[in-house]
Amino acid sequence: MLKKIVKEQFKRLDLPVIVAPMFLVSSIELVVEGCKSGVVTTFPVLNARTSETLEEWMQAITTQLAEAQKTTSKVAPWGVNLIVHKSNDRYEADIKLIKKYQPPVVITSLGKPTDITKIVHEYGGLVFSDVISIQHAKKAAEAGIDGLILVCNGAGGHGGTLHPMAFVHEVKQFFDGMVILSGAITYGQDILAAQVIGADFAYMGTRFIATKESLANKAYKKMLLEAQAGDIIYTDKLSGVHANFLLKSILNAGLDPATLEKPKQLEILHKAEGETKAWKDIWSAGHGVGGIHEILPVAELVERLKAEYHESIQKVVEKQ
Repeated sequence: MLKKIVKEQFKRLDLPVIVAPMFLVSSIELVVEGCKSGVVTTFPVLNARTSETLEEWMQAITTQLAEAQKTTSKVAPWGVNLIVHKSNDRYEADIKLIKKYQPPVVITSLGKPTDITKIVHEYGGLVFSDVISIQHAKKAAEAGIDGLILVCNGAGGHGGTLHPMAFVHEVKQFFDGMVILSGAITYGQDILAAQVIGADFAYMGTRFIATKESLANKAYKKMLLEAQAGDIIYTDKLSGVHANFLLKSILNAGLDPATLEKPKQLEILHKAEGETKAWKDIWSAGHGVGGIHEILPVAELVERLKAEYHESIQKVVEKQ
């Protein structure tokens, strides 16, 4: 029943957007305000530094959204991002909390999502997997997931190199579930463009870093506002997996990407709280940074995106 309800909620969304889970950026407030504004909003479970803290986050989110649903029917589903790679030593503990709080959406990363898909489907949730290649997409599809997040060239964080048009068209030849497109989506017209080429939803991360509710510090947000696409570097020398970062943040941390050695494991994702501090000044961002010029509350940003999106639709209609 929950799965049917969640799918109906997706159909009723005013804006076909999923706010991506952002490591050390997504907060309880960002999730709650995003969902209340009518866009699916998610966070990485590892943003809560322990499983005990994760339970506090899930409790707060479910309580606040349940309260909001008393006054409006437009509250969008929330979700979490879980790393299913074997190096995630919190996997079992976090799974227990997923079973308990039943997030409507679970996004999997870095591994085949067969086991978690069965668990989430048992309580009626939806499972999306982020993928950067056709090979990864086919493996995820075999696990019976409900949606594929195509992380294309220009996406912030751990992104791929494929062109969005090529990626979407090829995936739709073998996958009939939801297709979510990620990569340099900044404006409302970008959301419409994603739909035009065949995606069901746009996946937005970088644009939501520059919001009042994000956990990004002032220096991070300032650098984001000043950056252009050419200030982004794509490298595997920091986390062991290729990702897009603000080059200036790497240099400011006293590191030279040209001389770094690739880590042997996904260090940035699995450090203990004290060790993670070393990464807090190395910041992810996508190629869409050049279109971000101010820091807004999430609700105001979503309203702006809605206006841009519907204005773009109107312009297309007028040209017919």
